[in-house]
Amino acid sequence: MVDISIIMGSESDRSIANRAVSVLEKSKYTYEVMVISAHRNPDELESYISSTDAKVFITIAGLSAALPGVVASRTKRPVVGVPVSAKLGGLDALLSIAQMPPGVPVGSVGIDNGANGAHLALRILDLIDTVKP
Repeated sequence: MVDISIIMGSESDRSIANRAVSVLEKSKYTYEVMVISAHRNPDELESYISSTDAKVFITIAGLSAALPGVVASRTKRPVVGVPVSAKLGGLDALLSIAQMPPGVPVGSVGIDNGANGAHLALRILDLIDTVKP
């Protein structure tokens, strides 16, 4: 069982994921890190989303940053998007994550800010824990 799933669109996003991991290692919650591209591995991504028991997703992506939106379109669980500064200083990824269509919400943190992605995921889980009967 895992509480938080960190999904990177590419291995090149590892340094951002490591920032999230450094925060999560100090928490009581479990996590796993996956590399699954929304563009190159859509079937694998679909299978993973439907099979994982993660309560929150942290998705890390640059350029078109489709990964957070695809994940959010496939689950009702919270999705945190971390834009990566691959091109255009990360503004392209930030805008892509922030401009989700109605009914497909993604929470976004700052560009390259994997640590804040983890902090937001932890706050979501802490809230879930406080409202459990």
